[in-house]
Amino acid sequence: MARAVSTQRKAFNTVVAWGVALLIAFPIIWTVLTSFKPEPQAVATPPIWLGFDWTTKNYHDVVQQRGYFSFFLNSVIIALGSTALGLLIAIPAAWSMAFVPGRRTRDLLMWMLSTKMMPAVAVLTPLYLIFRTLGLLDSRLGLVVVLMLINLPIIVWMLYTYFKEIPGEILEAARMDGASLWNEILYVLTPMAIPGIASTLILNIILAWNEAFWTIILTVTDAAPLTKFISGFSSPQGLFYAKLSAASTMAIAPILIMGWFSQKQLVRGLTFGAVK
Repeated sequence: MARAVSTQRKAFNTVVAWGVALLIAFPIIWTVLTSFKPEPQAVATPPIWLGFDWTTKNYHDVVQQRGYFSFFLNSVIIALGSTALGLLIAIPAAWSMAFVPGRRTRDLLMWMLSTKMMPAVAVLTPLYLIFRTLGLLDSRLGLVVVLMLINLPIIVWMLYTYFKEIPGEILEAARMDGASLWNEILYVLTPMAIPGIASTLILNIILAWNEAFWTIILTVTDAAPLTKFISGFSSPQGLFYAKLSAASTMAIAPILIMGWFSQKQLVRGLTFGAVK
């Protein structure tokens, strides 16, 4: 029997939840407000909260003078491309680990996950030399491949977890009906794991979109995404906080919008199989 919760307890929980939410959202709110300030007011001390001269000049400068949309297109291609390639590789891999497990499946999964614990700078020199030798520096293809490899352990782990919750008897029935291996994966397994695949896709788009280290190191201009674009606002002349805030707001807006509209699917996928 569920325990009754008092009105005071509900009010306290609500206040705490809103407080935590505002604390987490404060950097984003401050960035958005700063993006509408003139540059002198953006660096004023003490900070000006709301009583400033609202302007959209910073956004105009970001779009017109800095070529925002070319960087935005690179981010879209790199994020979607690396995620799609990762899913193409991870779905068969996770299927084999979930339904044809070997003695070392757990060890293999832990080894894959351990690669995420390695500092990225540890492989900076060899990876940079490989990219330079293959002519992949400042190329979208190079970034798609490297971001796919970076996020592949997470994709495999998430899909493996979802696939383990699907009864193996369903796949056995498909085989008895004459389904081939690829038909089994494509027409039986994948539709049943759509919530998990969708949440994996969304999460890895966010990870690829926000990746800064490799995108700054391995690009110059042609394939530079929004992370490289934002880093360009730091110059010897100083840091232009208002324009930087406008560029940051335009960079995070697509991800915030995507997360807002897909939150139900994301939550459903992340909790898939959590309750039995």
